[in-house]
Amino acid sequence: MTDNPTFEFAVRMGDNCLILGQRVSAWCGHAPILEEDIALANTALDLIGQTKLWLGFAGEIEGKGRSADDLAFLRDGREFKNGLLVEQPNHDFGHTLMRQFLFDAWHHPMLTALKASSDTRIAEIAEKSVKEAAYHLDRSTDLVIRLGDGSEESHRRMQDSLDTLWQYTGELVTPDAIDSTLGEQKVTPDLSVLKAQYSDYIISVFDEATLTIPTNAYMQKGGKTGLHSEAFGLLLAEMQHLQRAYPGVSW
Repeated sequence: MTDNPTFEFAVRMGDNCLILGQRVSAWCGHAPILEEDIALANTALDLIGQTKLWLGFAGEIEGKGRSADDLAFLRDGREFKNGLLVEQPNHDFGHTLMRQFLFDAWHHPMLTALKASSDTRIAEIAEKSVKEAAYHLDRSTDLVIRLGDGSEESHRRMQDSLDTLWQYTGELVTPDAIDSTLGEQKVTPDLSVLKAQYSDYIISVFDEATLTIPTNAYMQKGGKTGLHSEAFGLLLAEMQHLQRAYPGVSW
């Protein structure tokens, strides 16, 4: 790894997409209806495509010859810098949709802001990715509203999911030294501005969905610095099994 803050940021963005893509892909063949099966598979593919852009860029910055595949499959758990939100297990369909929405509501404005990055490569990656993120946000917003303001059962499941996942959202909009350094250089946006946008959007959506945001929740953190949950270790073992068992294997 490197102390270069731009490398660290690219890894964070790539890991967020990679781990969420891995989680969402688990629904392929298991979603409640065919339309959702296809939609979730496409979302996962979009995220994996964005992973390749971010981790490929990170590998170039690092200068050690590691490709996006190397960074995805040959790093240990402490080297992954995704937020804790995206690694949370799928549980049920409502839980998966709530996790997606909470991520999308952050991801889309982040990519939109990154189009104006002082780093040309970051701006280019954001430009390529933001249309997919806009679709993801539109879809997850619609479903959260429909299920939150739907039947008694769907409302209960969505509220339970929000109550469980809310504690992992603070990390996304809380700056650390890397965020502050890159923000000063205009490489990344000011997270205080992004936090306000994030808050305004989700409040409006949850109001329409008749869902209540938990109050006084302790915000978990650590993912951005490589500290992850037990569930993450199980996910990583499954994701990296082939490359770990057969080093260098290729199709």
